[in-house]
Amino acid sequence: MPPALALIDVETTGARPADDRITEIAVIRVEDGEAVARWSSLVDPGIPIPAQIQAITGITDAMTHGAPSFAALAGELRRLLAGAVFVAHNARFDYGFVRNALRRCGDDFEADVLCTVKLSRALYPQQRRHGLDALIDRHGLVCTARHRAMGDAEALADFLRVIAGAFPATQLAAAVAVAMKRPRQAPALADGMLESLPASAGVYLLYGKPRPAAAALLYVGSSRDLRSRVASHLTAADGDRRLSGLARQVADLEFIETAGELGAALLASQLVAARRPPHNRVTDRSAVLGLELRRQRRRAPVLARVPLHGSDPLGWPGKIFGIFRGPREIDHALRGLAERHRLCPVRLGVDPLSADPGTCRRSGDCSGVCAEGESPAAHDHRLAAALACLRLAPWPWRGAIVIRESSADGMRHASHVLDHWCLLGTADDENRLDELLSERPARAFDLDQYRILRRWLASAAHRAAVIPID
Repeated sequence: MPPALALIDVETTGARPADDRITEIAVIRVEDGEAVARWSSLVDPGIPIPAQIQAITGITDAMTHGAPSFAALAGELRRLLAGAVFVAHNARFDYGFVRNALRRCGDDFEADVLCTVKLSRALYPQQRRHGLDALIDRHGLVCTARHRAMGDAEALADFLRVIAGAFPATQLAAAVAVAMKRPRQAPALADGMLESLPASAGVYLLYGKPRPAAAALLYVGSSRDLRSRVASHLTAADGDRRLSGLARQVADLEFIETAGELGAALLASQLVAARRPPHNRVTDRSAVLGLELRRQRRRAPVLARVPLHGSDPLGWPGKIFGIFRGPREIDHALRGLAERHRLCPVRLGVDPLSADPGTCRRSGDCSGVCAEGESPAAHDHRLAAALACLRLAPWPWRGAIVIRESSADGMRHASHVLDHWCLLGTADDENRLDELLSERPARAFDLDQYRILRRWLASAAHRAAVIPID
């Protein structure tokens, strides 16, 4: 093993290191096989934590409110990282988040990286699963709090102790070398192409063959700085797991400049939906669902799954909790709630009705509503309280609004017309804006656009620039 290691885990608002933010970070520094420092902190991400992330990690907006910003923690973090190999599980993810966060603080951080997923694969090739849950089960690792930063970092420390005693030094060194190897990036991209990109907001499209081979489109992304963003993709610097191996396939690229970062994100989401590039996470719009609690039901399930895509939010029934990409994402979130609050997975609709209604009570999974050990009303009262973290954010204005953007050089302008989290349209001049305001296209909910707008409007400066029109 390298003499100095920094075992790191971060919890975040999402999976995109350049756009999402850290909510919790933990570091265990190991020198010559001994832990010499342990440090962790919640982090105020400055943007909302999506409901499904809160359900998985248990880290809520209320917990991070008032926590230090990442900038306030950066100095102590850099001290712990100094001279150490950066060790994490799925290390591209954690390294990407830490590197992007430090870069926003003006620190061009780089380190040697050791991925414990790759290390496990190199040492245990006969095993199929190498996720952290699999390692914890397989090796009996210590993890005091799964999906919390220090708990997961402790599991990594325990894993390193296990393998240090299980393999000879030569075999371990060879596996470490494999786990630290970085692939060569973007060999097929023409020289000078990256340098031709502007350092301005826009959308970029990466192709596996020279254009106009439309079928070769690999990925669509957006950024407020096209040049640095694309360079980070193609040099493996951003750590986005979904883009693993993408750089080696890229042979061509194009870009579309926009008036600002919001317009770039909205345009990219439309292009992804229309063209479905293989390296983007493409939402199955027919599977976008919300939850409605129907307390009047005595029999399970009491949570109705309501299709949301393309619908008018003003027409949704009652209160909608959460927005999910399909039944599997709903089941995962509800199981997390059930475990933390001892709710009945049958009544929540994630387990089937059983011939023996007391099964989940005897297993300790719930408080007994399925076997009349708790009244449905009492259970559903607790359920409503647990669902509060999934409650959708209300639209802060009475009706439609306009958000204006202008590029730094003053050459491009855009006015985005929005109503109840729905994009009604974008105008690049005043005549088109007047047409949009008079036409008022119907509201049609889109999950990706909703998440973009939630992040954007979380900023007080962005909210202050909103122009209400109703």
